[in-house]
Amino acid sequence: MSEKTILEQWRGIAYDQQADKNKLQRFWATYFNIEKGIYEKLLTNPDEVVRGSVKELAERYGQDVLTMVGFLDGINDSLIVKNPIETMDENTIVNLGFDKELLYKNMVDARADWLYNLPQWDSIFTKEQQKALYLEQKKSGTVVKAHKVGRNDPCPCGSGKKYKYCCGR
Repeated sequence: MSEKTILEQWRGIAYDQQADKNKLQRFWATYFNIEKGIYEKLLTNPDEVVRGSVKELAERYGQDVLTMVGFLDGINDSLIVKNPIETMDENTIVNLGFDKELLYKNMVDARADWLYNLPQWDSIFTKEQQKALYLEQKKSGTVVKAHKVGRNDPCPCGSGKKYKYCCGR
């Protein structure tokens, strides 16, 4: 048996810097298709908390264990109860109980339009709610600089004095 955890094995394949770029692109295209299929099934019944061993979930969704580990790695930040992804093996019991809003926002953050535009979201959130969650996530990454008061500007405290003679001292 390999010394690496199954998560390390997955990441070794998925993020291999020495791999042929075309081969890696095909790998990710295939994975994103598989991921989309799993999310379509999960979002059909979003209140059901799917549980089982990594191997059982892989079989349930028609995948190999390594692909399922990649999926578990991706969804883990959106789960209500996190899975022990760093130490799991194929017999570790995991869950797929996700926070719907957090999952949607994480899909937006990952720029995974093929996931946050799935039609299954329409039965979970209205179009207005989806738009609000989308905008909320996009704004959360925007840094807004506060207006800097110049030394000769009126003091923001409202005294009527120049900033340099008031609060700027």
